[in-house]
Amino acid sequence: MTDTPLRRLGSTDLMIAPLVLGGNVFGWTADRAASFAVLDAFVDQGGVMIDTADVYSAWVDGHQGGESEAMIGEWLKASGKRDQVLIATKVGMLPGEGGEKLAPARIAAAAEASLKRLGTDRIDLYFAHQDDEDQPQDAVIEAFAKLVEAGKVRVIGASNFHAARLKSANEAARDAGLPRYHVLQPEYNLVSRHKFEGELQDYCVTENIGVVPYYGLAAGFLTGKYRSDADLSQSVRGAKMGELLQGKGAAVLAALDAVAEETGATPAQVALAWLMAQPGVTAPIASATSVQQLSELTPAMRLSLSDAQLAQLTDSGA
Repeated sequence: MTDTPLRRLGSTDLMIAPLVLGGNVFGWTADRAASFAVLDAFVDQGGVMIDTADVYSAWVDGHQGGESEAMIGEWLKASGKRDQVLIATKVGMLPGEGGEKLAPARIAAAAEASLKRLGTDRIDLYFAHQDDEDQPQDAVIEAFAKLVEAGKVRVIGASNFHAARLKSANEAARDAGLPRYHVLQPEYNLVSRHKFEGELQDYCVTENIGVVPYYGLAAGFLTGKYRSDADLSQSVRGAKMGELLQGKGAAVLAALDAVAEETGATPAQVALAWLMAQPGVTAPIASATSVQQLSELTPAMRLSLSDAQLAQLTDSGA
């Protein structure tokens, strides 16, 4: 196993590597063999936390959701590595038994279903996948708290929450003497900063809430593989990538190229290292469908950027 410095996830007792493995591809664009290979390599290369959700990959024709969790569960059983990793999953986007979104009965039923698919007795980090303004926040927190009390969940987190709602949820938890949201999973990267920077980031830093951003590579844009009309025409993501290029994306790519050349790293590694250095951020999330892809990302965990390099990157995307 590669020696990777671990970070404490906010104020929790969870210690993780500075890169989280995204599980959205498992059982979808990564089949069983590819999924197992990537998961094994992630652990071998120093990774600790694997992030999934009950809704992965319900968007695929013929899928119901739960495919990613089930694949990870098969790997955990086959590899015997449950005690070497931390599993994060989510509830709130896949309707089913008990209702939808964050209905308390849905949280309880979804947790049981996730535990079964994962083949484990505990979820290390359980996220509310999205806010649900139709539910009283104290009722939602109480539903999560029951899972913590039962030993089925260690830590709870929030994904895609605005600052005001995260604050009010945690105030409700404090007033009731219940566990709060200790972790936030927002969208955040060098070309998409407005959803996290500002009030939300300030709150997380002040309250020592661990942050594990998704879309850390902007759906692949920050790898540098989308630079021309020819590149854009080769991808179903071409239209979105073109919008980024027309905006501040070109300047960001230029800064990534410059820092990559200085450090001997790749643009993707530099983009992830920038995230790892931002206030409040514990570890960005990135996914890979092959060991080769993964091995191009994990060196970011040991890449240290200078203050000048960080400032250059920050200014490029401002």
